Amino acid sequence: MARICPLFSSSKGNSTYIGDEHVGILVDVGRSAKQIEKALDANNISISSIKAIFVTHEHSDHIQGLRIFASRYKLNVFASGGTIRALEQKGVLTSSFSAAAIGFEGLEFCGMHIKMFETPHDSSQSVGYIVDTVDYRRAVVATDIGCVTDSIRAAISGSDVVLLESNHDVRMLQNGVYPYYLKRRILSEIGHLSNDDCARELPSFVKSGTCKFILAHLSQENNLPELAYETSVCQLSYHKMVNGRDFQILVAPPQNMGVLNVNF
Repeated sequence: MARICPLFSSSKGNSTYIGDEHVGILVDVGRSAKQIEKALDANNISISSIKAIFVTHEHSDHIQGLRIFASRYKLNVFASGGTIRALEQKGVLTSSFSAAAIGFEGLEFCGMHIKMFETPHDSSQSVGYIVDTVDYRRAVVATDIGCVTDSIRAAISGSDVVLLESNHDVRMLQNGVYPYYLKRRILSEIGHLSNDDCARELPSFVKSGTCKFILAHLSQENNLPELAYETSVCQLSYHKMVNGRDFQILVAPPQNMGVLNVNF
């Protein structure tokens, strides 16, 4: 059975395991190699099962541990062409591991098919990932998105589970201590997705057959897990959809030490 396990999920670092007990991938390595190893162990995920790393974009909270972790375990690294170039410029890529750009047609890897889709974010070429597992199940990772585009909707619709950004509460952000330029960046269409904008998309996803949602990349300064959860559940309830019957909403913790593993 396939599972998705968000190891870390916040502005301080992001990393997600998708696979089964035998084979899987990591999407991003945004904490130190040592922290990733501890989180994998806490979630009963063998490092030997990880066959590749897929990077969404080059911001530090997604690549902090990439160089050391990939080097230590000789893992293949894949990303969009723009992200590969950005990683080269940052000096992250070395001869200790293989790194390659992938096209939008995707690739077959250890029985899984991984395909990327573009996401609107202020980076070189930010993408999300569609992962079709060996048992023909589909998971989608869609975080660091300033808005939901048609290509994102197409990627998520009909999937079995989606890790979807619900980054901030707009009022908390506007009234918070962040400087104006940072608030403006987060609120822009190449920033981060708010609770309200995330929730607004969910009814159409449920109608498409997607019923498991993991709210992710929550700001620890401008959001609360309870607030993100209630915003999504209330929107779905307004559309006469019943929690536990029509959909399941979960919230990824900043650091997952065995508390959240989702089978799909």
